[in-house]
Amino acid sequence: MDAATGTTIRIAAVSDLHCTKQSHGVLAPLLQQAAQAADVLVMCGDLTDYGLPEEAHVLARELHGLRAPIVAVLGNHDFESGHQAEVTEILTTAGVTVLDGESVEVRGVGIAGIKGFCGGFGRYSLGPWGEAGTKAFVRETLDEALKLESALARLRTPQRLALLHYSPIRATVEGEPLEIFPFLGSSRLEEPLMRYPVSAVIHGHAHKGYPEGTMSNGVPVYNVALPLMRRLHPDGPHFRLIELPGAEA
Repeated sequence: MDAATGTTIRIAAVSDLHCTKQSHGVLAPLLQQAAQAADVLVMCGDLTDYGLPEEAHVLARELHGLRAPIVAVLGNHDFESGHQAEVTEILTTAGVTVLDGESVEVRGVGIAGIKGFCGGFGRYSLGPWGEAGTKAFVRETLDEALKLESALARLRTPQRLALLHYSPIRATVEGEPLEIFPFLGSSRLEEPLMRYPVSAVIHGHAHKGYPEGTMSNGVPVYNVALPLMRRLHPDGPHFRLIELPGAEA
C-alpha cells in the first residue's frame, strides 16, 4: 500500500521493548508480525533496557530482514548508560530512522519525533520557580517541547504523526500510581501539538497506563508500551495498528 494509491496507510506502533543482551530471538517474532501488518513500523522509546551498545546490537539483529520502513525515538532507558549517541548510530546503521527533534516523510506520512520529558499535567505541572535544580528540570521539558515544535513546523504532508516516549496528556497514564504521574509526561508537550495539529500522537513509557485518550482538540493519543499491550491483549497482537487515509490518487 502506498500514499500515491489513495488507499489506507497502516502504522504499526510499539514501545518499551527493553531489549537486553539476552533478548536474542525474543523480539523478532513480534517485530516481524508488526512489520508484516503495516506499511510503516514506529517504536516509541525504551528500545534497550540500560542503553548499552550491546543491547542495541541485539535489537538490530532482531530487526534484520524487516521490509517496512522503521522510525523510532529513544526513551529514558536508552539514556541510562550515557551511550545514547552510540545506540542511535547502531540502530541507524540497521536501517532505523531515529528522530530527536527531526521530522521525516515515510509513505506520504509526515512523522515528527522527540523523547519528551517529565513535569506533570495541567494545573499540577511543575513550574520553573525556586532552586536551580527545579528550574533545570522544567527547562528540559521546555527544550523538548521546542524541539517538537520545530520538527512539526517542517512537515507539509496532509497526514502527520508525532512520536514521543513521554505522554503529552494525563489520560494515557491513568492506571499508574498517582505519585509518579509527574514523571510520566508533561502538558507542555501538548502545546506544540495544538499549534501544529497532527493526525495522531503515539507514546510509551506508562507500562500500567491507559491505551488511548484525546488531546483537548480531539486528536487521538495512543500509549503503545509493550507491557500494556501484553496485559490488554494476552493473545496478541502486542502492537497498535493505526490506519490513516492515503493521499488522493
